[in-house]
Amino acid sequence: MNQELTKKVCGQFAAMTIYKDPTTTGSLFAGRNLPSFVKDFLLKRYINSDGTIQRERLTTFLDSVIPTNQASVKDRLDCGEELTLLARFIVEIDLIKGVRRFGIPDVGIKTREGQIPEYVYKNHIGELVEGEKWGIIKLALLPDDCGKKYHVEMVDYKPFKPYRSVDANYLCNAREAFTIREWIDVLLSAMEYDPDGFASQTEKIEFLTRLLVFVEPRLNVIELAPKGTGKSYVFGNLSKYGWLVSGGKVTRAKLFFDKQKQQNGIIKNHDFTAFDEIQTIVFQEPAEMQAALKSYLESGKTTIDNNEFTSECGLMLMGNIPLDSSKRPVSYRYFDSLPQHFRESALLDRFHCFIEGWHLPRINKGLIFKGWTINVEYFSEILHELRTQNIYGIIFDRIVKYDKNADTRDFNAVKRITVGYMKLLFPHWTSVDKVDFDEFDMYCLQPAIRRRGIIKEQCHYIDPEFKTAMPRFEVSLP
Repeated sequence: MNQELTKKVCGQFAAMTIYKDPTTTGSLFAGRNLPSFVKDFLLKRYINSDGTIQRERLTTFLDSVIPTNQASVKDRLDCGEELTLLARFIVEIDLIKGVRRFGIPDVGIKTREGQIPEYVYKNHIGELVEGEKWGIIKLALLPDDCGKKYHVEMVDYKPFKPYRSVDANYLCNAREAFTIREWIDVLLSAMEYDPDGFASQTEKIEFLTRLLVFVEPRLNVIELAPKGTGKSYVFGNLSKYGWLVSGGKVTRAKLFFDKQKQQNGIIKNHDFTAFDEIQTIVFQEPAEMQAALKSYLESGKTTIDNNEFTSECGLMLMGNIPLDSSKRPVSYRYFDSLPQHFRESALLDRFHCFIEGWHLPRINKGLIFKGWTINVEYFSEILHELRTQNIYGIIFDRIVKYDKNADTRDFNAVKRITVGYMKLLFPHWTSVDKVDFDEFDMYCLQPAIRRRGIIKEQCHYIDPEFKTAMPRFEVSLP
């Protein structure tokens, strides 16, 4: 980014900015596999006003809460030592025994070994719910009530929540200081990518479209792209509210509801679930999974053994697609790149949006951002906050005219994609009189129509009964 834009970012976001230097941070965090939102949180604690890092203090803190020798954690607990860790952990509820359990996969502590006492849970009601969490936790090895066995107890907990709350109005006011092209570059830098490394505006928009699932509830997206375009990094590093599934076996219990444990799956408590390397994902019970997915993708709910499961989590399918020498798909039938259990028109028609990953650049050193930008911990929180802002949907209903006989799936898809782009690119449009109708049509409505149209066209290639024509949508002045 140029100096003028950098000054504008620092002026508008002040305390929410951070200086990114991938060379320095790479060496500081070497050997510690931490997502970007955690790294930025730590850097903000040990950074000077001029952007330099207090390296010794940060390294000392890291050594104390994130040991490089993860295998030593169990040994130290077994020797009676109390440990404080900054860690990713998973909470489960054992209804049969009335115990709230936790596990720390990165240090080998399984959920059957960890317990959360009642006093810790009561101090953090609403936070220690089922699912994946980040936090600073104090651990000790304590005897069970019977005195014959031991368990790892969470004796104290500080949630990883650097921002207790974020103000969407602050973002709206700050956004007014930027042009659309400047704001696109700001968003890319917040994702830790250098906007100057992209060859075109098309590449930038295609890249930012990945963020739609961060801001819009129950938006279901398919991205097919060549290898090396940064899919895993975006969905695994920018937000604690998402879950990345990287290949392997997927069960209905893991995704939705585990009948044996009476426990919700990963979709329940996350903003989005991204399936990476979709070609390597295997459904344990394909017919059962397809039925559950169809129901959930359609309405946000499905029934598991008479238990109604509901969520606002969006689904993201990400896979590779072969390209020709012109960097275009070898086949016009894009969905042929999906595994057989996903290659069903009735299932795929329930997805809203398609990302043409062949427009994306291959990630290289020149794309890694260096300089001042919005820190990831704030960025992820504000994206999460935008999910519940309903004014953008109201504006859509007031200024978009459409065929009254429009297919419901087409209408829902176009509206959700359009609203997602508004939240992402134009969060300051909080009333109709603030909307630039030309920019709305160019950056929000037309891309939504086109991305839904690709889904319809590809479904038609699988089953000719699916029509390719999109209903009419147009901007209408109120």
